[in-house]
Amino acid sequence: MPLDSIGTPLLWGVTLAIVLALFVLDFIVTRRPHEVRMKEALGWSVFYIALPVAFGVWVWTAHGSQIGLEYYTGYLVEKTLSVDNLFVFMLLLSAFAVPKELQQRVLLFGVAGALVLRGIFIALGAQLIANFSWAFLLFGGILLATAVKMLVDAVKGADHEVHVADLRSVKLARRFFPVTDDYRGTRMAVREAGRLSLTPLFLVVLAILAADIVFAVDSVPAVYGITGDPFLVFATNAFALLGLRALYFVLQGALASLVHLGYGLAAILGFIGGKLVLHWAHTIWPAVPEVPTLASLGVIVTILVIVVCTSLWATRDERKAARVSADR
Repeated sequence: MPLDSIGTPLLWGVTLAIVLALFVLDFIVTRRPHEVRMKEALGWSVFYIALPVAFGVWVWTAHGSQIGLEYYTGYLVEKTLSVDNLFVFMLLLSAFAVPKELQQRVLLFGVAGALVLRGIFIALGAQLIANFSWAFLLFGGILLATAVKMLVDAVKGADHEVHVADLRSVKLARRFFPVTDDYRGTRMAVREAGRLSLTPLFLVVLAILAADIVFAVDSVPAVYGITGDPFLVFATNAFALLGLRALYFVLQGALASLVHLGYGLAAILGFIGGKLVLHWAHTIWPAVPEVPTLASLGVIVTILVIVVCTSLWATRDERKAARVSADR
């Protein structure tokens, strides 16, 4: 696992400019509140998948197959974790009764917050890894603990639960400001009777930003388990996050069918956590073997294929009943 980086100042500058331009583009698209149709969501999803794939081709060509493989594997891991994040986003949007025409604006703020938080976590992670070999053990422990929790929740059949009233961010906001009873378009605050009041839009954005912190704790160590290059870690996170807004509307109906996703994510995070622990052990005892990146990619793809197939098989009756009901 290399600790050097392909990220020259020029490459960092160009990449950050691209990410910023894409975010501004998304902001322009969501400036006029409207309900997102499947055709629009599919179009943007294809764009946001084609872009990182094309970027990976450049990485592979310019820096070799090993670096390219690390990039694609990291991106696949981040994209898979982002699907799990969408479950929580879906529940938050539902819990706050966010109007359909405002949902993509809320998701955009969530993406912006996630990008900033991931950037901070990536920088801290890079410093830890560069100066302390035990950081790999720490990251591995975080992932293994998360994997165990996900597995326990999956076995129990526990759903992602979001109790809005219990969210610390919501409690804090309501302690200092009154909150309006309804949404006021894209406004997060309004002045009524001479005092400032927050709108529910502010609270749902605050809740999603709080969830982003939890997601970053899992996502950043996970991709550091694939590559030690901070630039690749940032690029994979950024490309995975930028496509979340559109992916949400594409997968909104299909997410309920991925009933075994929890098992798959637990297996993936557990595998990467073990890989990080092995790498830490290798730095102390060189005789300890490391897991090659190609093998990591094979394991992750195999887990995803199994999870999707078993989920579709387990929900075949429900989907058949839904189709019959729709035909009536």
